[in-house]
Amino acid sequence: MDLTVANAPSQGLAFTNCVYVTQSTLSTLGGDKELYGEIKGLIYTLKPHDGMQANCIGLNSIQRRILSVSAGETLTVAVFPQRDATPLSAATIEVNYVVASKHRPGQTIDGKELSRLILQRYSRQYVTTGQQLATECQGVNLLLTIGGLEAVGDVKGDAGGSGGVVKRGVLGTMTQVLLAKAGGSPIVITGLEDQNRKTIFKADFSFSEMGIGGLDKEFSDIFRRAFASRIFPAAVVKKMGVRHVKGMLLYGPPGTGKTLIARQIGKMLNGKEPKIVNGPEILSKFVGESEANVRKLFEDAELEMKERGDDSDLHIIIFDEIDSVCKQRGSGGAGSTGVGDTVVNQMLSKIDGVNALNNILLIGMTNRKDMIDDALLRPGRLEVHVEISLPDEAGRVQILNIHTKSMREGNYLGKDVDLQVLASETKNFSGAEIEGLVKAAASYAFSRQVQVDNIKSVNVEELQVTRADFERAQKDVLPAFGASTEDMEMCARGGIVEYGEKLKQLQQSAASLISQLQQSERTPLLSILLEGPVGSGKTALAATLALRSGFPFVKLLAPTSLVGMGETQKAAVIARVFDDAYKSPLSLIVLDEVERLLEYVRIGPRFSNVVLQTLITCIKKVPKKSKLIVLATTSSLATLESLELLDAFNVTLHVPSLGTIEAIKVLKELGIGNISDIEPVLRTVTKGIPIKKLMLVIEMSLEKGAVLDPERFEKTLQETGLLD
Repeated sequence: MDLTVANAPSQGLAFTNCVYVTQSTLSTLGGDKELYGEIKGLIYTLKPHDGMQANCIGLNSIQRRILSVSAGETLTVAVFPQRDATPLSAATIEVNYVVASKHRPGQTIDGKELSRLILQRYSRQYVTTGQQLATECQGVNLLLTIGGLEAVGDVKGDAGGSGGVVKRGVLGTMTQVLLAKAGGSPIVITGLEDQNRKTIFKADFSFSEMGIGGLDKEFSDIFRRAFASRIFPAAVVKKMGVRHVKGMLLYGPPGTGKTLIARQIGKMLNGKEPKIVNGPEILSKFVGESEANVRKLFEDAELEMKERGDDSDLHIIIFDEIDSVCKQRGSGGAGSTGVGDTVVNQMLSKIDGVNALNNILLIGMTNRKDMIDDALLRPGRLEVHVEISLPDEAGRVQILNIHTKSMREGNYLGKDVDLQVLASETKNFSGAEIEGLVKAAASYAFSRQVQVDNIKSVNVEELQVTRADFERAQKDVLPAFGASTEDMEMCARGGIVEYGEKLKQLQQSAASLISQLQQSERTPLLSILLEGPVGSGKTALAATLALRSGFPFVKLLAPTSLVGMGETQKAAVIARVFDDAYKSPLSLIVLDEVERLLEYVRIGPRFSNVVLQTLITCIKKVPKKSKLIVLATTSSLATLESLELLDAFNVTLHVPSLGTIEAIKVLKELGIGNISDIEPVLRTVTKGIPIKKLMLVIEMSLEKGAVLDPERFEKTLQETGLLD
């Protein structure tokens, strides 16, 4: 119905927030005593009044201002069904004078009394975010501005709201009124510290539904340190003499969910939308622009802090790749422009400077915590350090459930797929790698239903991601912190030939030590040195022990992988391998030919002291949260002793060369048919026979049918230096 705008029937009715029409107009609209009417997106309560003229609607001055109409203009009123009413559980309301003035003195308003009056006067009325109402309290005319609204229970709202947060709803006697003075207002509201403040978290927040799994403990730490104090009223926190945490750092290996957890924090809070910035975006080629970009991040928080003080909302700044702009000051060298240093200085002054803000939370993320300036990591700044590490088995089950949820709901996941078993097989997989595993398995399922000769034809009905698909996907997607099985298998490609009791005892001793470390609760570190002559099979034995251990992280450091690197580069690579090992619960590192890693040569003698000190330090360093085994091999025990590297190892095991009897047993193990022809030649060998050389001699003398040529065998023994 189109109605003509008129003034409210009386001054007293201006404080009711209702709009008034004649009884006949109300009856025409379908109402008796009152009804809801929607006008330009706002919902008002329409009531009858004898002072109104026909086809007119009475509005107070604030209503006319917010609707942008004047007396005499025409307004369209649409009936809003009462059944669609959305009850509110909480409403944030800002308070100011109706007639604001900079020179007007501040007046103290009793917050409890004002909350009671609001619920009494506006009960069963619709309010909308941004709407203004006029009321009177303690003889003062006040302007109320509706802020955040939250619906009761699981109500989604009738105006595009979601998860309990709505744009409009109905005030009730049980609605929680949260008062705050408007920005720049001189009004003082008392009694706010006694209000039951609503939680800053949304009621329906669920970490698993956010797509994050395996981080329950980490999120518990984040909540306790960064958010628990903010749930309490500001006055209570102030009386306790503590300050809110203003920064935290999420660090850990790539793909473990640091960026994801920070991105989702904004979705779980009832506050301002977080500002998300990548570290490199701060930097600029113009002088002073980088520092200005940092200041812009804090502008909104500064402005609201000046206007509302401790009642200000929480402003979250999410800083991805923070190590790119907050490096150690002075680390740039002589050719550096110094921009990084000034950015760090600007950041420090904003977080915890003279005019420090108390309404901010800076969340930094990095893979390289060691690169960040120490001043930024102290208490008062990025004081909460949360390591987002590789998920354990229970965490991997959660992550697999998240990434296969849609498959299960669509009946595309095969019945033979057991996520618990899959989680046990994906040791040291990060969250991102598990997601990649699921996608790789799905790709095999897709390709199975596509005909190569007719790619337009697909069989959707038979699409299933099976156990076999996941097994094939595990060969495609390898964890960054997993076992380097290919390198180990190359070192032990010939296998271990069981030549006698000495080898059996050696393997049992090494395997027993590895098993004891796994079961021990006190010993987190074990270092074993396998020493023996060149070619005695030390590398193959170490690789075999590593593969049999079943450790999730197995890494080989061999001289061949460090060819062409300088001393500093080699030391950095070695240190990084050990750092990676600490991130896994069980790790094993094989250091092959330690004397070659040290660049040792007898002439001089010459060796790299930088690499030596790095090895000694890393081998002796005890892991904090994990267990580590170091398996090293050497052909020069005396050299390691003179370099004081031998003392770094807990256990030294000797790998001997073969005697004549052991060499004959090797021939039997290999199935050589004419051992009786070869045995006389072997018995003339007076020195030990390295198994590697023996295998070479056998290979060079082998004829068809597993038969060795005796003459060629003897000649090859002489050429390899085994026979005088």
